[in-house]
Amino acid sequence: MMTRRYVKQLANGEAVDEVFLVAEKQLRSNRQGQLYLHLDLRDRSGTIGARLWNATEEQARSFDAGDYLRARGKVQIFQGAAQLILSQIEPTSAEGLDPGEFLPRAARGAAEMTARLRQLLMGVSDPHLRALAECFLIDDEFLSKFTAAPAGVRVHHAYQGGLLEHVLTLLEVADRIAPLYPDLNRDLLMLGIFLHDAGKIQELDYHRAFGYTDQGQLVGHIVLGGELLAEKVKRTADLTGEPFPEETLLRLKHMIVSHHGPAEFGSPKPPMTPEAIALHYLDNLDAKVHAFSRQIREDPAAGSTWTSFDPNLGRRLFKGASPVPDDDGGFQP
Repeated sequence: MMTRRYVKQLANGEAVDEVFLVAEKQLRSNRQGQLYLHLDLRDRSGTIGARLWNATEEQARSFDAGDYLRARGKVQIFQGAAQLILSQIEPTSAEGLDPGEFLPRAARGAAEMTARLRQLLMGVSDPHLRALAECFLIDDEFLSKFTAAPAGVRVHHAYQGGLLEHVLTLLEVADRIAPLYPDLNRDLLMLGIFLHDAGKIQELDYHRAFGYTDQGQLVGHIVLGGELLAEKVKRTADLTGEPFPEETLLRLKHMIVSHHGPAEFGSPKPPMTPEAIALHYLDNLDAKVHAFSRQIREDPAAGSTWTSFDPNLGRRLFKGASPVPDDDGGFQP
């Protein structure tokens, strides 16, 4: 059996005959009214845009996003990005295929990250907040979803384990900076970080192609996260022997509903506590640094010191000079 060529290995002009996961499918028409298929095809290394010219409605109906597709065609660079010009497509059964070959995953293992998550959350000193964290961590169904979910569909930690990785990074940062801000309630910040995106386990569909569930489309992760919090708070009394403090619960709810910041970014309320504003900026910092790093790392123009224009970021990014081999076979700046 020939070795698979992954998306990140494909070069300009290369002939392709591989099975991919269909991440997105659109049937479009050009200016002359001729139909073509616009696809995003995925394997574990990344996603490549693909076009099938002169497509038919029958071809479009033969598969959906989340299905597997055998694609034959040729790679071409268009506006600085690789795309696949298809000559033939064939819907393929999932039987015998390894799903792990088609969905990107976090670089760190889920078990390692989950162990560190437990350590940080069980390290909070407030008994009510620690009990709340424990109510989530002993829920196997919640934890299974939380550790598998991406943080976003396309850009924001869009891979399996991305939500866990994002939350863990924020917890690590908060653990380090909290001593510099004595007016911050560290324990409250840690739980707010843990819970701010918890609703994404219900908002996102991440079993095959990443997308939104009906709940995600109609309600969204902010509301869903508030519902998860309300459900688990009721169970903390079993561990502490007393009701969960009302003001602490109110502050946690506020952190969930305000973590996007301004109303135009989707927050029902702007941050109005020190912990809420800290969460908002830490969340934004991690998302932006991740997006910049990903754009530089995955840019297809290997010889250029600048990335191609990214419409999500609204700019090109400076990559600097590429490393060159030294005399010993290693690399130097």
